[in-house]
Amino acid sequence: MALNNGHEEVATAMPEPHTMNDRTPQILAPAGDAESFLAAVAAGADAVYAGLKHFSARMQAENFATAELARLAALGRDKGVRTYVPLNVLLKPGEEAQAGRLIQRLARQVKPDALIVQDLGILDLARQAGFTGELHLSTLAAVSHPAGLRTAEKLGASRVILPREFSIDEIKGMAEACPEGLDLEVFVHGALCYAVSGRCWWSSFLGGKSGLRGRCVQPCRRRYAKGAPPRAKPGRPGFSGRAGAEPSGKRLFSCRDLSLDVLTRLLLDVPKVRCWKIEGRKKGPHYVFHTVAAYKALRDGQGSPESKKAAEDYLGLALGRPRTHYAFLPQKPHPAVTPAEGTTSGRFVGKLLGEPGGGVVLSPREPLLRGDRIRVGAEDEPGHAVLTVGANVPKKGRYHLKPPLPKKGRPPFGPKGKGARKPEIVTFTPGMPVHLIDRREQGLIALLAPLRAALERTGAPKPGPADFMPRMPRTFTPKPSARGGEDLAAQRGRRLDVHRKAPSGRQPGDIGLWLKPSSLDDTPRAMQARVWWWLPPVLWPEEEAWALRVLRALRNGGARRFVCNAPWQAELFANLDGPGKLQLWAGPFCNTSNALAVESLARLGFSGAIVSPELPREDLLALPRQSPLPLGVVAGGMWPLCVSRTKAVEVKTEEALRSPMGETLWVRGYGPLWWVFPGWPLDLTVALDELRGAGYGLFVHLHEQKPRAVPTASRTSTFNLDLQLL
Repeated sequence: MALNNGHEEVATAMPEPHTMNDRTPQILAPAGDAESFLAAVAAGADAVYAGLKHFSARMQAENFATAELARLAALGRDKGVRTYVPLNVLLKPGEEAQAGRLIQRLARQVKPDALIVQDLGILDLARQAGFTGELHLSTLAAVSHPAGLRTAEKLGASRVILPREFSIDEIKGMAEACPEGLDLEVFVHGALCYAVSGRCWWSSFLGGKSGLRGRCVQPCRRRYAKGAPPRAKPGRPGFSGRAGAEPSGKRLFSCRDLSLDVLTRLLLDVPKVRCWKIEGRKKGPHYVFHTVAAYKALRDGQGSPESKKAAEDYLGLALGRPRTHYAFLPQKPHPAVTPAEGTTSGRFVGKLLGEPGGGVVLSPREPLLRGDRIRVGAEDEPGHAVLTVGANVPKKGRYHLKPPLPKKGRPPFGPKGKGARKPEIVTFTPGMPVHLIDRREQGLIALLAPLRAALERTGAPKPGPADFMPRMPRTFTPKPSARGGEDLAAQRGRRLDVHRKAPSGRQPGDIGLWLKPSSLDDTPRAMQARVWWWLPPVLWPEEEAWALRVLRALRNGGARRFVCNAPWQAELFANLDGPGKLQLWAGPFCNTSNALAVESLARLGFSGAIVSPELPREDLLALPRQSPLPLGVVAGGMWPLCVSRTKAVEVKTEEALRSPMGETLWVRGYGPLWWVFPGWPLDLTVALDELRGAGYGLFVHLHEQKPRAVPTASRTSTFNLDLQLL
């Protein structure tokens, strides 16, 4: 079964192919480079997802050029392995033609079996560009409740990738509600984001590196201390995590890796779950091979003791983070965040030891192989570096380490121009921890050799001309009459203040309230029909019943204006009749950022859309000129860094926390969601005249009562208004 390299065991031959049937879930493997793709094939994956160098939600992975991916996909077809290509990013105005031509080249050269998308505009572009394969809705699309599956099917999706936060009971409930032409995919292993996927703006808010554009620099992985900083720092907040002071605080938001391992046997009884997904496009072939082999053993062994033992052995070698079952078993949930235990990726192999001459040496607790990748220190702390081991090192041997030369460029959240810090000089000090994060053992290299040779013999199709031009929607223009007067009024600059509870006294402009189970009791009856009712950014399966009950009562009582904060929530209104014409708006949490996405919303029955607050000035001003619906914008208030379903016990709500760079943040719970807010508000006052002139008609202000423990902000944020959203 295995080859002993003298250091570590790997399989000696490709696993026997498993006989697939309609009830057999696929094992879907990640690949960020060619070697990882080959490792997935060697381990027995049924499908591989591999991103391109553009429009991918993991831009920090190496990713692929179209020609290279075409060769790999052809090799995969020869081996019976499907290829999926993620194009799961937020699409900005003006990118439609570029993205469409990329899809056209993919369809002609790579011929992927599926595209993985989150943006409704890319769903539309894919069909326009001639792609005839499957369309899978990414977990970033946040399809989180049963009724939403019908909306997904209406938009042409063939598969929905479910949120990682789901329990087995919630997965079964989604499967029971799943339409005939749709199937489901479930994450079984890999990194957990603290936020619900598609509901995180942390990296973007602090420095313009958007997770929805594949640029997240993971500020959630940093250390956070309790209490506000001594004094606020002027200017736009930065965040590099590389402060010169010694690290303080705990990793209060850094998650363990999800690992369903032996619990996947429960998924075998859910036929609608057609795919088990392994996360890790930034990982190497060692991780890919061992995780795929583990879950193949569990699936094919049907939970036998032998398969469990083999899987645990494989996962023990995979070099991931500490693992958790998370919320999969509702009666026995496991924590996702354990600040006291740490969540460093890789396997600990020792600490640096000082030498008399001033250098440092590693005496590893296990053998190291030439080509191994090791991490010294932690990513957000001084002295961190990733090194390649230059020679085999025996257990308890001595390996001398030299710090790498300083890297050029600025840190992820650092300032530009004159204020930019010089490249940091890395210094190793005794006591720094060292982790093994990737391994290139000879057994695995030999196993991949036949596949590598086959790949070299595989030619890529010659690229043809990419001449695609998108069909764009007709632009909305307000009618110069009283008919449809409310939409016309919106074009003249309507203000909408959104509160958690009904405000007292006379209020200027319109009032919005967040929908909750007690909305009917908490809101004066006379006000209910006039309110813009805001649905939460995530609606979990068990919440659908109360949401339908409250919405039906509000609609019967005359309420007409509702804001859905996920496109899939539109299905909740499919059979809700009531007095007056229903006005359904897509909220800012829908991440709407291009005219094709707005057109899809119009087809779902939306009357207008509040655009993504992430967009920079140029894109904000361009979108109304292309949009088929009236648009709104978040003009001010408290925009969350993220929305999560989990919270570490060490994190107290309503308490100030501070980052290594002195930013304040705080956490508040609403229903089953934990909202993480920055200590300063969003304020686009400087651009309001421009936005009105561009055609925005609805200006939203989000109100949150500041906790007493959080100091009053001395600054505001314009988000990405004057930045580029890469």
